[in-house]
Amino acid sequence: MSHEAGGESVAAGVTRALKIAVLIPCYNEEAAIAAVVTDFKEALPDAKIYVYDNNSGDRTCSVATDAGAIVRSETQQGKGYVVRRMFADVEADVYLLVDGDATYDATCAPALIQRLLDGPLDMVNGARVSREDVQHRPGHEFGNRLLSGLVAWIFGDQFRDMLSGYKVFSRRFVKSFPALSAGFEIETELTVHALELAMPVAEVDTPYSERAEGTESKLNTFRDGYRILKTIGMFIKEERPLQFFSIVAGVLAATAVIIAWPIFVTYLQTGLVPRLPTAVLSTGLMLLGALSFTAGLILDTVTRGRREAKRMRYLSISAVRGSSVTR
Repeated sequence: MSHEAGGESVAAGVTRALKIAVLIPCYNEEAAIAAVVTDFKEALPDAKIYVYDNNSGDRTCSVATDAGAIVRSETQQGKGYVVRRMFADVEADVYLLVDGDATYDATCAPALIQRLLDGPLDMVNGARVSREDVQHRPGHEFGNRLLSGLVAWIFGDQFRDMLSGYKVFSRRFVKSFPALSAGFEIETELTVHALELAMPVAEVDTPYSERAEGTESKLNTFRDGYRILKTIGMFIKEERPLQFFSIVAGVLAATAVIIAWPIFVTYLQTGLVPRLPTAVLSTGLMLLGALSFTAGLILDTVTRGRREAKRMRYLSISAVRGSSVTR
């Protein structure tokens, strides 16, 4: 059986038994959105296709409507706001999130969903594998590897393409996800949410193509890279407070020792403390280090309780089982 035929079989079986929602956040994607909607309607014929427009200045809404999508709007600018609105509004068993730029392969959708159901898993990430004719943007690729590697090192090595815009989620992931990010850092928040709650997840290679002619990426390498890096730092502080504040305490204590060492040597030689302000500064830094470490201990306990509460909320929602698929 060919890959296409197998995909159609899976698609038909999945969509007969489950409610599947394809969520497409859009901003000025007039040139690409019709193809995206059409391709996903063919790949998942019984799924509902939702296009959420984010203040587009072109004909994205009308083109998506003509293509057969359910079109809604989110007025707060930023992909994070759009994802938050989509997750709150749409009711389904399985959610497929994909960018509206026609760079992701819709024929992979049935396989991604089947992977989620067979687990059963709560998140499947579509790792981008560029076609041979795709022109690479070195800044984007390096930033993606750097940020994905940083998250893997700190929170768990489960994903190598954290910033992919092609993901499938279970209902209990979506309805337990707080969605606090505003922009492209939402992908980082989705990843950390899954890793922190130890959700069953997987990553599947998917083809990645050039953007449609006449369109351009909304991702700014430096601006959005900085925002994502800042978001990772925030998550380290909030989810790993003991480690974060221990590092701060270590830096403060080391600085205090470096400043105080000449004074200590002078005291041993002469019995005098000639630079009293420096001695006071060193003492203050050491006290701040001790306070920082104490704060880390306290916040670590608070974070553990908050994580347990999030885990209980997540577990209160039933998992989608692969056994419900009919073929």
